[in-house]
Amino acid sequence: MKQAKDTAWTYLKEYGLRIPGATVHENELRLDLPTGGRVRLYGADNPDSLRGIYLDGVVMDEYGDTHPKLYSDVIRPALSDRRGWATWIGTPKGPNDFFELWQKAKGDPDFFTLMLRASQSGILDPAELADARSHMPTPEQFAREYECSFAAADVGVYYGREMEAALNEGRILSGTYDRSHEVHTAWDLGASDMTVIWFFQKIGMHLRLFDYYSNRGYGLDHYAMELQKRGYKYGRHYFPHDVKQKHLGAGAIANSREHTLIALGVPVSVIEKHQIADGINAVRKILPRCVFDKDNCEEGIKALQLYHRQWDDQRKVFLERPYHDWTSNPADALRYLAMSCYEEPALMSKPSWLKKTKDRLGWIV
Repeated sequence: MKQAKDTAWTYLKEYGLRIPGATVHENELRLDLPTGGRVRLYGADNPDSLRGIYLDGVVMDEYGDTHPKLYSDVIRPALSDRRGWATWIGTPKGPNDFFELWQKAKGDPDFFTLMLRASQSGILDPAELADARSHMPTPEQFAREYECSFAAADVGVYYGREMEAALNEGRILSGTYDRSHEVHTAWDLGASDMTVIWFFQKIGMHLRLFDYYSNRGYGLDHYAMELQKRGYKYGRHYFPHDVKQKHLGAGAIANSREHTLIALGVPVSVIEKHQIADGINAVRKILPRCVFDKDNCEEGIKALQLYHRQWDDQRKVFLERPYHDWTSNPADALRYLAMSCYEEPALMSKPSWLKKTKDRLGWIV
């Protein structure tokens, strides 16, 4: 919501109040028109907060940064009653949902598409473009920000190379679950944020991430039930250190989340507190061994492809800390998975004898 206010609210007021009879409601970031219509700004950080509204039209800015289910699960139903319209705008950031939508729209007569490259639009002075190019850290960043290049690598992404390698090596595919091996889980626990669970198996030198679940607004009993519904033969369940924090359970009794989970039949393995940078390095070490189920883990895979560092707009540099958005929770859960692998040092280094093969998983051990 803060970003919506910073980027659009001033413009909405400036141009909206030129309409005779229009009024603004500052607290709600809303402009009321004399005809009875309304224009309102929303943040997309919590898609569920938008449920239940009705829309005649919507403009989604920086769509590639939003949760993958924002449009299909929330916005599209809100347009149905009034047969509303939708506009997607944003900056290319690699092969994300915005790219997939762009590819689909180019061949669909129901869509209108427009790409405004700075070098062709004439909106910016050529001298300004030349100066911007000289101050960008890499040519790829200039190509992305000014020339609308989906192909340019995002220099702020943590796992871009590793996830691209997984795709190129055939390690993102269907049907990766092996019934003969036990299943482990890695969690990121959310209160107002999402709770995320990765389901994985350790088979030889592989980590098969074959299932994934995320949700918000539910108690721990809901997630314990999700585990039971899947019927897997479970091994260990890895949680961050804050699982030991106390919360109010049934009857307003203060219990730790660890105590509650154990009572629900979920044994807890605690990942000790660590530096985020150490956890990110651990993820980079295990990703060459990871095999992903492209169907069951689609949301988690996209999160790992987009998880990125925070940008300091004043200093024009990436900070050494992650940007917190919907990708953070899946990435954090994988970080706890990676830290759990320190218990098995063999999983943290690539043996010289590991050879490429025509095996459907891309590797032989």
